[in-house]
Amino acid sequence: MELNRLMARRVVFPFTAIVNQERMKRALILNAVSPRIGGVLIRGERGTAKSTAARALAALLPDITVLAGSRYNCDPERPDEWSDDSHARYDNRPLATEIRQTPFIDLPVSATEDRVVGTLDIEKAIKSGEKHFEPGILAAANRGVLYVDEVNLLDDHVVDLLLDAAAMGVNIVEREGISFSHPSKFILVGTMNPEEGDLRPQLLDRFAFSVQIEGLEDTQERVDIIERRIAFEIDPDGFRRAWAERERELSERIAHARDMVNAVRYSRRDLLSIAGLVSSLNVDGHRADLVILRGAQAHAALQGRDQVTDEDIVLAAELALPHRIRGRLFQDSALSAGDLSERLDEVQGEMGVSDMGEREEEAESAATGKKKP
Repeated sequence: MELNRLMARRVVFPFTAIVNQERMKRALILNAVSPRIGGVLIRGERGTAKSTAARALAALLPDITVLAGSRYNCDPERPDEWSDDSHARYDNRPLATEIRQTPFIDLPVSATEDRVVGTLDIEKAIKSGEKHFEPGILAAANRGVLYVDEVNLLDDHVVDLLLDAAAMGVNIVEREGISFSHPSKFILVGTMNPEEGDLRPQLLDRFAFSVQIEGLEDTQERVDIIERRIAFEIDPDGFRRAWAERERELSERIAHARDMVNAVRYSRRDLLSIAGLVSSLNVDGHRADLVILRGAQAHAALQGRDQVTDEDIVLAAELALPHRIRGRLFQDSALSAGDLSERLDEVQGEMGVSDMGEREEEAESAATGKKKP
């Protein structure tokens, strides 16, 4: 049944069939586990599976339950996040629900502000007193994936609107003293070719994760890409059937991690480690610290653990820092997990937090009377 459900979804290239590009896939999966992370910017030359990966991710995500008739995919279990329309329709009335596929919305480069946020009919509101709102792209993308190809070519003001909505989780449109709000929670995936221009640093920082990808040099991997792509083009359904079991396993891992991510614990030692690592790399602001913590929790949940480890911190930092290091944006391609792990060890040694985790566990054991395994 589950395999049939996955097969019936959008006919897109399977996520698990993408060759290599592990860092990009990790960034996308962690955002799927915890959309609070704040999206990912994928930078790379043409033909490196950027858009393929974004579309394949959406096909992995589970179906969602929404209020029947909702144009905003409102969650029946979160009335505090309903749109004004949904409150008017369902407050003090029995709920009706329906199942929908997780939305995948492709935002065109030519999109205007009204097309993105939606429009209020001021004339109708003045004449009849009725508040009429025409939803935009942010409404359609709620609880799904919002994909922006060539995000560097999008108007800066529109990019600001997208990032604000992603950060706040709500879209508020105000015109002539009349306002309308609806939920706007989505996984933001932006892709770009740096040869066509870059984003301003202020906008770069608003993307939680960033990944720089290049074409693969290994001959066997390039052969794998050719073979898989041709097989998919000749028989898309057959190719997806061949990968359906791996797709199902990853989909279930993501769904399970989503359920437990908010319960993943972290210690003061973890917070000190993150803060020390970020500070040692001369990163401006505090957004990176929060992103690394959320990414570490998501990675731990994906591994089935309820406690953050140094490995989780390092793998999240590898995605959160490349576009934030002052004066070296994307310049240090060698900012690898190994380098960050060594830097983390140094920072912990200098701050005297290396054994703090053990001391915290001992204190917890003493307080509860239980020994840690």
